[in-house]
Amino acid sequence: MAITRKEEQRALDTDERALVEKSHHPVVQELSDKELADLLKLVRTRRDKAQAEASRRRREMRGKGSPKGAVASKADEGSRIKLDVLTMAVRRLNGEAERRRRLTAKVSLVENARAALVLKKAASADLSESAFNARTAHHGMRKNASERREDLMRPMERGRQRKAGAVAQAKRDSR
Repeated sequence: MAITRKEEQRALDTDERALVEKSHHPVVQELSDKELADLLKLVRTRRDKAQAEASRRRREMRGKGSPKGAVASKADEGSRIKLDVLTMAVRRLNGEAERRRRLTAKVSLVENARAALVLKKAASADLSESAFNARTAHHGMRKNASERREDLMRPMERGRQRKAGAVAQAKRDSR
């Protein structure tokens, strides 16, 4: 279920609100890579704290854990919403980091391919300038034409006929 911005603001404190606001779409793309990594680290630590708090409250409600205050928690709805908001922020930040990583990899691949093409062209230019009477084959081996006649029957058809013959023979043998 989607969480509205109003519910986000209600569930978070001021510091967390500022962190989560930076994880939303227009702002997250303007961050530098270092800022994105730092923000991701901060939001993860906040999410882990919220996860521990929500878990502790659920244990208190079930009666398994000792209460943190004087009275055990009656509900954990606020901590659960806070955890969901922070989890979604981490997911958005991870998505942006992955998008940037893929973009960087694609740019790097293109650069490497261009560099390889330059090297290949330089190597072929060196070969053409070398002496023709070198001890290497210039054009390589050539394929000789086969003297066997071309088979006109498809292998599937041959198999079908073989199987039909086997079935017919089996019928004759069973008489």
